[in-house]
Order: sequence, then C-alpha cells, then structure tokens
Amino acid sequence: MKKAILSVALLGILFSANVSAQTETSGREKVYRATHTKVTELKHTKLKVNFDYQKEQMNGEEWLTASPYFYPTGELTLDAKSMLIHEVALDQNGKKTPLKYEYKDDILKISLDKTYQKNQDYTVYIKYTSRPNEVKQEGSAAISDAKGLYFINAQGTEADKPTQIWTQGETESSSAWFPTIDKPNQKTTQEIYMTVPDKYVTLSNGLLKDSQKESNGLRTDHWVMDKPHSTYLFFMGVGDYAIVKDKWKNIAVDYYIEKEYESYAKQIYGNTPEMIEFFSKKMGYDYPWAKYAQISGRDYVSGAMENTTATLHGSDILQKPGQLIDENKWEDTIAHELFHHWFGDLVTAESWSNLTVNESFANYSEYLWNEYKYGKDHADYHQMSDVNMYIHNPSDFKKNLVRFNYDSREDVFDLVTYQKGGGILHMLRNYLGDDAFFAGMNDYLKTNEYKNAEAHQLRLSFEKVSGKDLNWFFNQWYFGSGNPKLNYSYTFEPVKKQVNVVINQSQDQPFEFPLAIDVYDNGKPKRYNVWVNAEAKSTFNFDVSKTPDLVNINADGILLADITDTKTPEQYLMQYTGSKELKSRYNALKNIKDQVGKSPAATKLLSAALKDPYFRLRMKALDLMDLSNPEQLKALGADVEKLASNDPKTLVQASAIAALAKTKDKKYTPVFEKGINAVSNAVKGNSLGAIVTVDPSKASTMADKINLEDASEDLVAQLLPIVVKNKITSQMANIASYAAFYPFVKFQNPELGKAAEDGFNWIMTSDNLKATESITKILGRAKSQVGQNPQAKMMISQMLKDGLSKKMELLKQNPQSAASINKQIDALNKAIEDYK
Repeated sequence: MKKAILSVALLGILFSANVSAQTETSGREKVYRATHTKVTELKHTKLKVNFDYQKEQMNGEEWLTASPYFYPTGELTLDAKSMLIHEVALDQNGKKTPLKYEYKDDILKISLDKTYQKNQDYTVYIKYTSRPNEVKQEGSAAISDAKGLYFINAQGTEADKPTQIWTQGETESSSAWFPTIDKPNQKTTQEIYMTVPDKYVTLSNGLLKDSQKESNGLRTDHWVMDKPHSTYLFFMGVGDYAIVKDKWKNIAVDYYIEKEYESYAKQIYGNTPEMIEFFSKKMGYDYPWAKYAQISGRDYVSGAMENTTATLHGSDILQKPGQLIDENKWEDTIAHELFHHWFGDLVTAESWSNLTVNESFANYSEYLWNEYKYGKDHADYHQMSDVNMYIHNPSDFKKNLVRFNYDSREDVFDLVTYQKGGGILHMLRNYLGDDAFFAGMNDYLKTNEYKNAEAHQLRLSFEKVSGKDLNWFFNQWYFGSGNPKLNYSYTFEPVKKQVNVVINQSQDQPFEFPLAIDVYDNGKPKRYNVWVNAEAKSTFNFDVSKTPDLVNINADGILLADITDTKTPEQYLMQYTGSKELKSRYNALKNIKDQVGKSPAATKLLSAALKDPYFRLRMKALDLMDLSNPEQLKALGADVEKLASNDPKTLVQASAIAALAKTKDKKYTPVFEKGINAVSNAVKGNSLGAIVTVDPSKASTMADKINLEDASEDLVAQLLPIVVKNKITSQMANIASYAAFYPFVKFQNPELGKAAEDGFNWIMTSDNLKATESITKILGRAKSQVGQNPQAKMMISQMLKDGLSKKMELLKQNPQSAASINKQIDALNKAIEDYK
C-alpha cells in the first residue's frame, strides 16, 4: 500500500483515526494487539460473481476449502460484512448438504457436519449478496474508505467519468465482498469467475484461464491464482480499459489504462520490466508470480495497492506529456507496489503490528530503484525528504516501529511504518554492508516464501547471514521509539594537536550507533567512522594541525537523527564544496537561507550550487536567491538565464524562470514567452507567472492558453493566484482542489491560502455548475478522512454553509439562472448533509 493524500491542500493535516479497534488483546499491557489465533487454515477459495450495477451490489457463490489449523473443531467462523446470506452447505463432490449457521454482527458462524481433524479438508458452499454500501466500518487517514467493493459511476450518470468496479482489501475489507477469514496470517489459493458486460475487460489475481460469451451481452472470465496469498490481496477490476502489453522474460506485464491515456502507457509504466529485472537480481530471487498487471481506478481510496499480480493505482498515475516531461511523479509508487510482490505478497506480515516488514521494504525499494536508475544523489534526496517527514512530525516520536498497542489497525499506516522504516533499513544496509544485507533479504524470502513472518524472523535472517548479533539494533529501532537528537561541540588542544569532539544526545533514552564525522583541516575533510555508545555524552579525539575549519557530523547522512547544527556561511560553503554526499551538500545550501544577500560566502555557495550535478540542488539554489537584489543579479543573473533556456531538466528551467521573474525586467520577456509554448507544465506555469509579473495586462490572454484540467497540483498552485486575481473563468473549475480546502491551505501557506479562499468565494458567487460540483465531489471523497477530525469537519461544514448562503443570494439576484443555480444549491446541501 502506498498512501496518498487526496489533495495537496491536506498536506500536514493529521487526522486521528477513529476506526473500530480490533479485539484481540492479552493481559500483558493495557492494549496488546496479539496476532490472530489460527483456528482454521484456508486452502482454496473459489468464487462465482456477477454485478448489479443499479443496486451497486454483487451476487456471489463461494466454495471455501479449509481444515482445522491444529486443534480439532466442528465450527467455521468467517468474516462477512453487511451481506445477505442465502444458503450455506457442505459440498462433497458437488452434492450439497445444508449446514446450520448464525450470521450476526458481520460474523458468519457455521456448524460443520462433524468435528474435523488437522489436515482433514472440507468444502463449504455459500450463496450470498455483497452490499458494500451497507458496510459500517470506516476508513482512516491512510485508506479513506473501507467498504471493500466499489462501483464507480455505476449508472453512467456522470458524463465525465467512466464506469468501473474495483476492490480494496487492505486492511480487512475483502470480507465485504466474499466471506473469508479476513486476517493477514491467512493464505489461500483462489479462482474467480466474473460475469460482466462484454464491452468491459476484467482483471484479477493470477492468470486468465478462460473467457466465455454469455447471453444478454455478457461474458464470464475465469481467473486462477495457483499460489497462496493473503485474503486482503484478492482483487477484482472491471471497466473499459485498453490493455497495453509488455513483458519480462516470459512473464506478461500488462498495463490496463483508460483509453484516453493509452498512447502514454509506456511513458507512465514502461520502466516496469526493468524494475522486475533489477529487483530480481538485487535479491537473488526472481519475480515469483505468473504475471504482473497494473490498473488504475477512479475515486480510489488511497494511493496504490499491491494486490498480488494485479496492482491497483489511483487515477493520479494517469499523466500526459506536459507532466511526464517534468517527472513521472508516480514512478516511485510503481516501484513500491512492485517490490511488495516479494515483501508483502510472497512473505506477508503476520499481523498489522508487524506491518513494517511489508511497508518499510517497499519504501526502501524506492531508494534502491532511484539509486540504480538515476544515481545515489537522487536516491539520497528522495530518502532525505521521506525521513524529514517523520523527523518533523513530533506526534510520531513515541511510536514503536513494531507496534502492539495501536488503537486501530489503520493507525500503523503512518510515517513511522513507512518513511522511518525505510531509513532504518538504510542504516542496517550500511552497517552490514551490501553483500550481507541483500543476502539477508534473500534468506528471509526463501525461508518464509508463501508464508507469514514478523520482525524477529527478519532479524534472524540477517544474523544468520552476517554472523552478527543484531538485538541491539532491533531493540532500539524496531521495538523502541524515537531517534537520536544530537548536538555537538569541539575544542582544539594545541599541545596534543587534537580536536576534542563531544556528541550529546538529548532524547530520554540514548541510542548506540555508528557515526561518520568529517574533520576539515586546512580546508580538506578527513572522514572518521566512530561508534557512539548509548550514553548522553560521547567524546572523540582526532589529530589535526590547528583548530579545525569545520566539523561535520553524520557527514554521510546515514544516521536517522535530528541534529542541531550551527555554522557560519563560510563553513557551510566549505562543507558544500568538500562533500561528496548529497545530504551534506543540501544541508549546507539549506542553512544559508537567512544569509542570502548578507554574506559573500552565501552568494558563492549559491553560485556553486547552480552548477551542482544534481538538479534538485540547482532548483534549491534558484529558490533561495532573490535577483531583485542588484548584487545577486550581478553575480548570478547570467548563470540563471542560461539555466532558464538550456538546463536539461525542465523543472530547473521552470525554477530559473521564476527566479528571473523577481527582477521584473522586461528584457527577459523573450525567455518567458518561449516558455509559454513549452511542453513542460512547470515551464509553462512559471513562464505565465513571469509574464504577469512583468506585464499584468497579459494575464488573461496567456492563462487561457494553458490547460489546467490535467495539470499537476504544483502547476495549479502556481497559477491559482493569477486565475483568481484576474477572474479567468475558463480555469475556475480547475482550481477547485485548492478552493475546496482553503482553511487548511491557509494554515500551511497563508499567501496561497488567501488566494484559495478568494477562489472559493469567487466560485460561490458565480453561476458555475462545474466548479461548484468539483468542490463538492472533492470534499465528498475526503469526508471519511475529515470526518475523523472533529475540528476539520466543523471547519468544512461551516465553509459549505457559507458557500450555500452565497449561492442563495446569487439565486435572488439571478432568477433567470434558477435551473443551474438550484443544481449547485442541491450539491452544496448534499455535501453539508454528508458532513453532519
């Protein structure tokens, strides 16, 4: 699972999950989430299903083969959420014998015909109706809804949206569309017969074994998965997709894509075969499944999901050339979900408490892919951004990586499980060395293939391969919380010709860890790798000729720590020029922010960073400078102009154009006008902003040339103030993603938030049905997230009421537009009702 935030406006908002907690506890703690006790072992799940698009229900038949796990039993207990159960029987070679059962509180208890022993198989037949819209369980901040089976535009009433069906099983929602034991430590083979309108294609786990035409324009597809996997990974997808074929070796690699995007499928997904090859070689374990397909779903409730052999992505993956030329923003997610097919699907966490053995590896796969494909700087930058999300979120400091005391199982889908977990694996890799690290991963996979595992088994594999005891590492990083919070000082001892470096840990529980320290003597760094003990204060001495020019701790950027670091601009310049590692260079650049325009060393650092081999550092330098300052313009202007026209990365070109715009000098107009015609969304957007800055009278003419309908949120954010200030009606609906959440945008970025608020008021005082419905639809998709935060719910409810009041006033002023405005009023009333 790759989490996603419904709108960039929601970034930084922490919703507290309020999902019903699991009940499996023990007396060891106030709350202890024990692994689900296995009474029954599932063997095979056979389903025959068809869909009622009008009722948004599914008719199902199931043949479930199982046996007692260890102890004899005469009962089978299944999860079955909000279903109608029509028939339950024992199936013996096609002969059905009715069985007694009780169905209550989403639990189906079946009395078998006798007491069965371990490994004594039986098959139960169940005829049922799945009613996903009746499911009571709620979603969370990570997975915004939990009804398992989703009908998208089922009646075809929304002209701009395709009709689709897709499922979402994680965490325990597969039991909303078939009775099962909905726990991660249950694995089963499966087959599904799906009867659908012949105009649609289907996708499920495993291989398509057969497809038969039926009467009334229907078709039945038979999908078979012959290797066991967990029930939350079962998947069905139905819709009007193009299937773009690819392959890895003799394995089919298919891209199910909306037809509008068919010609861009290879640009979006095309690195997948290379990823499979890379990951297979890196782990010494070939991709273990019969095929790999990827599909996208409209109104998806999270980011993406690693359903075995059939990954589901949210529709944000659908990108066009203007976005793709800047960057494929979904490539990390494509790698993440693919890697789950080893860590998560092949070997599955035995409990949600141990989710990190799935998700930290999927997170770290993004590092591995970026390192291989785009270089270490790119990988380091990506991971630095990930880890900083955790570091700067104090509420996560007290959460263990392996967590047995969560309130809801949904709570473990957070920055600790994912981003911190990936950073911890990076530390472990560097401690063990590459050979041992990847051999340990291989041993873990081979030892536990097609089974479940937990963090201790991961530790044992790494210990088995490396010969090292790793309890110290796992106890503090996996079964403890927090991270080192460091500050340091150093003094020179002229007699001994040594520098004394003191490392202080300010968190409650000291950690032990390896640490890289660079000591700069006469302008040149020397690397020292030391071991910091689990003490509040650690001291190290290094030989130097004089007082060091600079001491840089965590110089390789590997330690996951919060470090207080204060240096002069001259020292930051030395750190930047003397460091090979991306994180040290980036930190030097970032920390001169307040000295830009005040210190010559800061200007020199910016100048050097404009030539950095890694493009995001060039962008950072461009963002920090202010070319309205004559001295900076003189020192940096010529280089910036070259980047605006010639940098190989369009994102750098866009940043350079934004930097030049601050001069308000019309001599750069040709650069800006050229950018308006660029393919790149970023270059177009910043060029428009630059032209408006230089000549505001051109705003409307230029803004109409840019299609924001398929634009990235970054581009929408860039153009939002221009669209609103100049009342560019043609773009009104396209700013809805920000206008819908303007209170939260204001919290993060007051200037942008004010533009978003003005946009909301503009929409509400205008007769624009599309824009108003866009806002209500966006808020509708977010309600399960927002609804778990009373304050956020109250803010949005009041915002909608204010909007309704404005529409009522608009109706009074424009009775001739009553039909359109009344539709908008109805949409707002429905949204208000949803937020009650």
